[in-house]
Parts: sequence; structure tokens; C-alpha cells
Amino acid sequence: MPNFPRRLLAALASWLLLAGVLAIAGPADALTASPTCPSPIVAGDTVLCGSFADGATYLIEVPAHWNKTLFLYSHGYVVPGEPNPAVDVGDPVTGGWLLRHGFALAGSSYAITGWAIADALPDQFKTLHTFYKLVGRPEHTIAWGHSLGGIITAGLIQRYRHAFSAALPMCGVLSGGVATWNTALDAAFAFQQLLDPSVSVVNITDPTSNLTSAETALANAQNSPQGQARIALAAALGDTPGWFTPLSPEPAANDYAAQEQNQYLWDSQVDFPFIFAFRAQLEALAGGNPSWTTGVNFAEQLRQSADRAEVRALYKTAGLSLSSDLSTLSGAKAIKADPAAVKYLAQNISFSGKIDIPVLTLHTTGDGLVVPENEQAYANVVGEAGDSALLRQLFVARAGHCAFTPAETIAAVKALLYRMRTGSWNGIALRPARMDATAAALGPDYNIFPSGSTEVATAPAFTRYNPKPYLRPFDVK
Repeated sequence: MPNFPRRLLAALASWLLLAGVLAIAGPADALTASPTCPSPIVAGDTVLCGSFADGATYLIEVPAHWNKTLFLYSHGYVVPGEPNPAVDVGDPVTGGWLLRHGFALAGSSYAITGWAIADALPDQFKTLHTFYKLVGRPEHTIAWGHSLGGIITAGLIQRYRHAFSAALPMCGVLSGGVATWNTALDAAFAFQQLLDPSVSVVNITDPTSNLTSAETALANAQNSPQGQARIALAAALGDTPGWFTPLSPEPAANDYAAQEQNQYLWDSQVDFPFIFAFRAQLEALAGGNPSWTTGVNFAEQLRQSADRAEVRALYKTAGLSLSSDLSTLSGAKAIKADPAAVKYLAQNISFSGKIDIPVLTLHTTGDGLVVPENEQAYANVVGEAGDSALLRQLFVARAGHCAFTPAETIAAVKALLYRMRTGSWNGIALRPARMDATAAALGPDYNIFPSGSTEVATAPAFTRYNPKPYLRPFDVK
């Protein structure tokens, strides 16, 4: 597998941890409860941990008065080369609430890091069966997870349809693997063609130098109106929102300079490592390039983008011809995919839309790593499969990836539990104002969000939101 720069890995891992993609957990390498397991979130609960033959580890926590419901947690992307502990909940505050209300928690580390879906799905299923053996069979099992764990959650209920009672994918990559990496390629391709012809966008052989080149070109481009306009165009082809810092106010709809500055921050601090470096690991796993620009109409992609007004305004300010740059993209040599690699990525994983259980999703509107348009892609395939009655989607008006408060997460859990208990969604309770009230009622210990090294009081921010169509959809029938 490729090696990645330690400075980048440490910085990105810290950012993902703050965003809730990674969670802190101790080692999980014993076969039963032992001193090597992490301490329980709630004193007196039973903690079990162990390992599988493929090297993945599992972590289980069972409350003293278990209510026979299990939450199987799928964690997010772990940067290749970073520590990879088993994780059974996104944050300990939410975990504590669940445990004190009688719910058991479980999760695994996955056998590899990075785009770990091929290993994560069977590892999570083995964790479930380990729970059966060590604890007992739950009456209800809820799959849930953040980010890459969101796509894994949706993958689990598609692949192991009869093992779960409900699902809660949060900030999930719900457009599926092929669509996600195609969208990333569109943005990278525009950046390469318009700002840095030296970078590789597929078949990356030296991730470290490739990323350094892209970062340098990005910083240089940000110093001129022309560069900013082209940064915005590349961002628009991935629908990157113009809102970055979680507790900041959203820029005004016509504040295009602020929006572009935030897109620059998404690129420089979060997104570029994935599209210019971590793609190399994906290609190694897939045995080739699984993405393409063949047949892509970039002008049409921009027309459908949530960021099109910003791009047009910035091009006008810069005195650049947008039509000329779009012609450059359309006239460039198209990138073809390796069919075997596409097959690998479709299997790991893309979606048919067929669901048999209630699914509630949760996403922030200002997510620039896994854009909220992922929710439209998933709702579309679920609708085509005729299962829309089983799906509901919630949005939080906040910047950041997986930037939810514990109270917002718990409010979503309560809504899903209601659907399981009654057999019907409570449409009134799912309205933003009612969701806010449910979250607020949990009190100040749960309505918090990390800011630097502290946690600050943060009001719930559920909102009514209709994401734009996902720009590069792909599904399996």
C-alpha cells in the first residue's frame, strides 16, 4: 500500500476526530473481558473485546440491565497508517445515554484502514455473531455509523438484510463508492486541467509528492481572482459547500468571496488528501482505476451544481471566460476506468435501494467531505425500489463533517426507536422545530459541541432541507 506523509496524516486524523469520524477507544485484542479492554463508558457495565483471524478487533459493552436491543456501530474512515482500534459508538456522551437506557453497544476495527468496506462488512457481521455467542441474541439490532461508517451501515442492511431491525446512517457516503469517487475525479480533473497539469488524478504512483504539488498549486491559485474562480469551479463539480467552520454563521447566499474561501479551506484541510493521495490506496485495493470522465458534460454538471451562481459571479469578477474553461474540460482527453476496478468498487459498495427495515439518515447541510447531496442519491434509489415509506432523512444546519451534538444524535435515535415501536413514522415529531425541542429537552450535558480543547453549549439546529441532485449518480439493480 502507498505511504503517506506523517504531517498530513496527523493533521487530518485530528480534524476527522474533531468532526466525529474517528472516536477514541482503547485496544481491543483480548478474547474476553480483561484488563486490556477499555474501561466501560458507564461504571459497572460489562466490556468484552477480542480479535478475529483477519486481524480486526471487536468491542462490546453491555449495560447491567440490558433491554435486548443492540446498536452495532460502524466507524468512519481511518487514515491509512493511523491507529485502528475497535469502536462501538461515535462519542462517549451519546454512548453513555444509550447504555444508561439499557442499550448494548458493539463495533469492530475492520481488518484494514482507508477504504475498508470489503473487510468492514464481514467484520461487522462477525462482530454481531460474536455478540450472539458472548452475550445473547438481541430482540432488535440497529445498524448505525458515521461517514464511511454510514456507507457501511447501508451496506450491512443491503447485504445482510435479515440481521437488522433498523438503521441510522449519519453523514454517510450514501451515493455509493463508484459515484463518490467519480465525483471526486470530476473536481480533481478540473483542478488538473485548469490549475496544475503536473498532478495525477488517477493511477497515482507517488501520493506524497502528488499531494504536495496539488497543495502548492492550490495555495498559489488562492492568491488571485482568476485562481479563486477556478478553485470554485472545481469545487462546484463536487458540490462542495461554501461553509467550513462548524460553529460559524453560514455565509450569505450572495457572499461568493466568503463561500470560495471556505471551499479553499475544505480543499486544503480535508478534501485534497483524499482525491490526490488516498485514491492511491483505493486503486491498489481495486486493482486499477475505478473512475471515469468519459461522456461527462461539465457544462451540464455545473448547471446542476448547488454552487453554480457562485462560480458565474467569481468568473465575472475575475474577467475570465467560463465557457472557455468549460470547453477546455470538455476537450481534454477523457479518463477511462478499469472495468474490473469499477466492479470491485460497485461491490464495495453501491446501492440497489431495496430496504426492508426503517432507515433514518442524518446529515449536516454544510458538509464538504461527504456532501449532503449524498442523501438525494440514496433517496432516489430507494424510491426507484419502491421503499420510500421506510426512509426518512433529517438535516442539521451546521458546517462540518458529522458535526452533530450528542443531543441531535439522541433525538434522531429516539425518532427511529419510535418508528420501530409503533410501525409508523411520527411526521409531526420529525419536523425541525419538534426535533429541536426533543434535543433541547435532553439538557446542557448533551447540547454541546467541541471547540478547540473545550466543549461549548450548542443549540440544536435541525432544518428543512432539500439537497440538489447528486451530480454523478450510480446504482446497482
